[in-house]
Amino acid sequence: MTSPEDTLRILNTWREEEAAARTRLAAGQGAGVAKPEQIAGKSGLELMQAMLRGEIPYPTISVTMDFALVSVSLGEAIFQGTPNAKHLNPMGTVHGGWYATLLDSAVGCAVHTMMPPARGYTTAELSVNLVRGAVAGKEPLRVIGKVLHCGKQLATAEGRIVDAEGKLYAHATTCLVFEMK
Repeated sequence: MTSPEDTLRILNTWREEEAAARTRLAAGQGAGVAKPEQIAGKSGLELMQAMLRGEIPYPTISVTMDFALVSVSLGEAIFQGTPNAKHLNPMGTVHGGWYATLLDSAVGCAVHTMMPPARGYTTAELSVNLVRGAVAGKEPLRVIGKVLHCGKQLATAEGRIVDAEGKLYAHATTCLVFEMK
């Protein structure tokens, strides 16, 4: 179990990383879709890094669901978000779609980092398991996507939503690889 001091340190680091990422994204291309000339000849990792630097647009879904890419490396993508009132279901709890969207984004982008130029991915199947309910407006949650396998036709990745104490909120697996034309 994480000590209260460690949890506070982690939360502060997470907040700083998210603020820095959102500042870069806001100063860059904004939300939207990259133009073909912006992505031509670039690997998935190069594209994700360019997005994180604000050089190409980031997906509009991150605005809708209020989350941001905070880190990317080969085989891994990390997003962060805090569910809020607009993410609640009629019972007043965080809607499962919020978890699913963030997990799908993290595992998909983790797979994207493994793609050579002109290869893409899509969700083949998304299996989401919610294990703990998040509280709207509380603390940020991290969504960590990691590639388990990446072949020419099938890639699998796992995603985990955790809090600063390391508590698991949800996990998922997914992905299909294809030639982009």
